[in-house]
Amino acid sequence: MDRSARKLLAGISVAIMAAAIAGPVAAQSPAASGAAGGGYFIGISNNAAGNGWREEMICSMKAQALASGQVAKMQVIHQTTDAAGQLADLRTLVSAGVDAIVVNPADPAALNPALEEAKAAGITVVAVDSPVTDPDTYILSNDQENYGYLGAKWLFEQLGGTGKVVYMRGIAGVQADTDRDTGFKKALAESPGIEIISETFTNWAQADGTQQITALLDAGTQIDGVWTSGIDNVIVDAFKTAGVPFVPVVGADNSGFVSQLLDSTNYPGLIGAAVTNPGSVGGAGVALALRILDGNAPAEKLSLLTPQVWDNVSDAGKASLAEASDPSLDPTWPLGLSVPDWTTYTKEQLLACKAPGE
Repeated sequence: MDRSARKLLAGISVAIMAAAIAGPVAAQSPAASGAAGGGYFIGISNNAAGNGWREEMICSMKAQALASGQVAKMQVIHQTTDAAGQLADLRTLVSAGVDAIVVNPADPAALNPALEEAKAAGITVVAVDSPVTDPDTYILSNDQENYGYLGAKWLFEQLGGTGKVVYMRGIAGVQADTDRDTGFKKALAESPGIEIISETFTNWAQADGTQQITALLDAGTQIDGVWTSGIDNVIVDAFKTAGVPFVPVVGADNSGFVSQLLDSTNYPGLIGAAVTNPGSVGGAGVALALRILDGNAPAEKLSLLTPQVWDNVSDAGKASLAEASDPSLDPTWPLGLSVPDWTTYTKEQLLACKAPGE
């Protein structure tokens, strides 16, 4: 059964249910028709490649599609590009005739023309990690504003409300960074004794973060604490290389950083907190797209995953770090390998990073 036939059948099913007609025909769902036709065709659009978080996100998308048994084919466009480039990528997926698109958007509003074209073609769209302003797009994201707030609040409390802090952001203009900045500034307003001595954009690239913190350390800059937007283990290593005493560091739940926080032998005196930000939200986005295609769309367009703070100061934080720790993983991969109530793949499927047909 081709895609247009599946959509026609979906429309008939909805009409029958609306008329409250019970029976075998009313029980027919788009999922059943999709499975009969060999499964759905899912498109993926990502605007930043080369960092561990995005690589895990892509692998979780592929793994969830495979684990679902409902996806016959995926087209993954995974590259570093700007909003204009991603707009073109989305149009490529629309032209390919996908049933759904899962996108990590470069800009909240600039992609709307392509999202309108997808809607006109009857394509379901789910945005993950960052929101879009298109009112018909479903959004499943980590709560980025709360991510920024919780980590900053923890750091400022560790400093007793005073001190000089290095603020290392992500990519300028990306909504996730903007939302984190809102949360960070909220915490900063609550701690007027904190001074931001450097604010940089790491572009979520470890090389950039290393260069930026090394320049400050080489200059002998007084640093009392560092907040990073997930570029964390290389910041700790830069302090160690420079022979400078560690200061409290906030990062994400990345494997390398979590290992450092637990390693008092090689990193004596290191205090830090990992704020959870699972890359597996990508797989959750695929699961959401399949639910919508099956006729089980949520009542709300927005779903947020609540971040947690895992520090190596509190007993609860240490326990969370120890439970999540997996040194066998790439140090840049976040440790939230799955999203409860959303993803269904195994760890082995995630690490294999294979989509249906690969």
